[in-house]
Amino acid sequence: MSVRITIAWLSQLWLLGTRVRLMTVCALILMCPIGVQDVVAQTADVQADSNQLAENIQANPGTESVEMSAHCVMANSAESDFPNSLVVHLVDENDGLVAAWYDGATTRYPHGVLGDDIEASELFVIANEAGTQCSQQVVLDDNEVFEDLAPRLVDMDGDGEMDVVTIISHAEKGARIAVFGYAAGDRSQLKLKASTRAIGTPFRWLAPIGMGDFNNDGRMDIAYVDRPHLARILRVVSYTESNELEEIASAPGFTNHRIGEDFISSGVRSCQGRLQLVTADSRWERILLTSVKETTLVTDDAGPFTGVDSIRAALECTD
Repeated sequence: MSVRITIAWLSQLWLLGTRVRLMTVCALILMCPIGVQDVVAQTADVQADSNQLAENIQANPGTESVEMSAHCVMANSAESDFPNSLVVHLVDENDGLVAAWYDGATTRYPHGVLGDDIEASELFVIANEAGTQCSQQVVLDDNEVFEDLAPRLVDMDGDGEMDVVTIISHAEKGARIAVFGYAAGDRSQLKLKASTRAIGTPFRWLAPIGMGDFNNDGRMDIAYVDRPHLARILRVVSYTESNELEEIASAPGFTNHRIGEDFISSGVRSCQGRLQLVTADSRWERILLTSVKETTLVTDDAGPFTGVDSIRAALECTD
């Protein structure tokens, strides 16, 4: 994980009807943590704001907030073991999560699916509280790691606060998706709000595709490929009112990652108001566009897979 290359760009998304401005650090070439890559903002003032925020966070985050609240910690993403995992979120309101990144390099889970045996054991976030930045930390147990490229910031439960979507792998149970966030009205501690079941076997991984309301039922969903090197099952889980991730659809025959690659070859495109999951087929021969209709996956063939550039082209709306 230590050498995974990342790039950044500014996107504008519409999540549950709310326009959200955000800058994300996205894994080369395709895996933007938020998942949707349909609109690139061109306004220089917004770009300048996002750049300044990222520079401020890396330069001196959390120092003023230590005196304000005992639940804040000292943190500096520039000194992180994984500085390229930094994700920055810009919102019009003053309060809420504005950044997240991984730290705490460890080799205690020697899977190497993302290119090396170095994984993260800590998650840091920065939240604005009454105009003051507060850094908080999640430290995993000794039998777990964040087997991931970068955290993803998205409001999963519709409460107006950003949540953090991560991948946690367990020494005996393998990978699961884990969503961290604040309880309503309480920013004193970042909590585990929801997670999928672990795969059940060590050294078994999953590769996220993206997040969105894929079946238009008003609830946010997470799409991922379960064991992209073995089972190759596309799964879609929905965030419920009881803070659970409930599977609503699944089908075999999909993949988005090869062992050793430090990027994920998939994404979500929004074309003519419709969200589609962009992946490869299980043989890496065809590009597949998949939409969710209620609890059914509907897949169209988008042409031959000829490398990551063909996935990138499929993410563009040309029809």
